[in-house]
Amino acid sequence: MSIRVLDLTKEYGSQRAVDQISLTASPGEIVGFLGPNGAGKSTTMKIATGFLAPTSGTVEISGFDVQTQSMEVRRSVGYLPEHNPLYLDLYVKEYLRFAGSLHGMGGADLTRRIIDVIELVGLGREQHKRIGQLSKGYRQRVGLAQALLHNPPVLILDEPTTGLDPNQLTEIRQVIRDAGRDKTVLFSTHIMQEVEAICDRVVIINRGKIVADGPLSQLRSVSAGEGVVVVAEFESDLLHTDLLTAATGVERVEPLGRGRYSITAGPGVDLRAVIFRLAADQNLTLVGLRQQESSLEGIFKELTK
Repeated sequence: MSIRVLDLTKEYGSQRAVDQISLTASPGEIVGFLGPNGAGKSTTMKIATGFLAPTSGTVEISGFDVQTQSMEVRRSVGYLPEHNPLYLDLYVKEYLRFAGSLHGMGGADLTRRIIDVIELVGLGREQHKRIGQLSKGYRQRVGLAQALLHNPPVLILDEPTTGLDPNQLTEIRQVIRDAGRDKTVLFSTHIMQEVEAICDRVVIINRGKIVADGPLSQLRSVSAGEGVVVVAEFESDLLHTDLLTAATGVERVEPLGRGRYSITAGPGVDLRAVIFRLAADQNLTLVGLRQQESSLEGIFKELTK
């Protein structure tokens, strides 16, 4: 495992910010780390990158213990903090050269690598500017460039797309997606579409505890309380909705107009088969039938309310 967290706890006085959490992430996996403000995301990431000491538990990055092998961990991880710390009076290339020197890089190899990451994160037009002259979105790109500079096997990115416009979002998502082909990526965000677009797995933390961990499809299938919802469209409005209400497993029917109905059943009921058989038995013309998936936003709200 590239990232291994076991029974991690962090306390600030009487407040327990992280409460005995465990998680793993493997090479080639992009994991979205979600949670409301104050849930423990940034604290976990700071511990995983050696910026905070845990109260108890262990974290390993690429097999190195964060507490006892911190230098090896720093060589193995690229980190973009939530509040991107940059030297605003330095030029972009100057800052990246400084960041590379901290990793023992230098000479022609560092020059080539700086050129590569500038191209990778889309900083080409801004590379000759001072960082203080850049917009917030381009400063985020500089932070992402320094995280990628030493080509680490693990990337830990805390809110990496903060301040990006829609076009920049698309580009940086692609950078993260490409990096995830051969690296382990753990990143936090509040943008649910971002998670749905690029993540292999989702971990949701709330009040210091992990409340969900799995592929998005799995989270949708086990999402509690919402049941199964299908939208059925008939050739015309039904004279009596009692036909739908009386069908096996149906809990609620809501007319949507123009022959369309939202039909809800309990978890585990395949409403599509039920409605199809009903239409055939009652000689109804069914022109459309689709099952609605639980949105990630809905799942998030339910698990963290």
